[in-house]
Amino acid sequence: MEKVIEIKDVTKDFGNGRGIFDIDLSIYKGEMLGFIGPNGAGKTTTIRTIMGFIKPDKGSITVKGMDAWKDSARIKQFVGYVPGEIGFPDYKSGTDFLKAIAEFKGVKDLSYANYLIEKLQLDPSANLKRMSKGMKQKTAIVASLLADNDIIILDEPTTGLDPLMRVSFLDIIKAEKAKGKTIFMSSHVYEELEKTCDRVALINNGRIVDVVKLDDIKNRKVTDFKIEFTNRDDYLNFKRLNYQIIRDQETYNQVTITIEKDRIKMLFNDLTNYQVKFIAEIKYTLERHFNELIRRGEVI
Repeated sequence: MEKVIEIKDVTKDFGNGRGIFDIDLSIYKGEMLGFIGPNGAGKTTTIRTIMGFIKPDKGSITVKGMDAWKDSARIKQFVGYVPGEIGFPDYKSGTDFLKAIAEFKGVKDLSYANYLIEKLQLDPSANLKRMSKGMKQKTAIVASLLADNDIIILDEPTTGLDPLMRVSFLDIIKAEKAKGKTIFMSSHVYEELEKTCDRVALINNGRIVDVVKLDDIKNRKVTDFKIEFTNRDDYLNFKRLNYQIIRDQETYNQVTITIEKDRIKMLFNDLTNYQVKFIAEIKYTLERHFNELIRRGEVI
């Protein structure tokens, strides 16, 4: 697979434990890679380093084989980018700004920009400086996509959007992915990444904790069940069976077990011998996967 963006052993140390450290990450052609982590974890620093706004202390970043720092001006011409903090230049209206971006990108046909404007319910004629946070975010999204670039880098792109506009944005980005675009998107919303990405990287304290395939999350070979028994004897007798208990809540006569999917039928047959107050499947999500890694202190 072709590596479109390659980050090798990159460190940018701002002191006092702030920055990014020994980052290794590759984004492949046609892939959508999500990037998530707590505030201050290093998401924006990583993205700004890719875009050539920050020079790393060590390591290298290439975008389509070009050096992210040395060739940053050239890279900006063929990458669609939404910054984490939007600061517009001095244009009177969103329309003037979008026309300037189109000219910079060499775009003469604005039909796709107009489609995005309609999809996001944006009024680009508004004064650029007086726009609400949501309107500014929509304008930045249109500006990043209007040139139909093959590479799209998005830093918290749904910040400031209402729930309906978040849905519209995700529809747009799914369509971009379907065109074969290479997309790198940071977010603090796990569900957004689960709905759109092929892989997701977790960063914490400036270091990559894990990179996971969404297929591995969705098609996990085991399932977890929380089971509560009506009486203590049944609870104790069930615990003697050969099931892997991952949480035991004796006060409530309750256990949580993890079980291979091909053994679920056997589990329910065994449970017919007990008085079960309730049983619930615990969904394994991207958020749960990463939270468990952080809790265990695991770092790749």
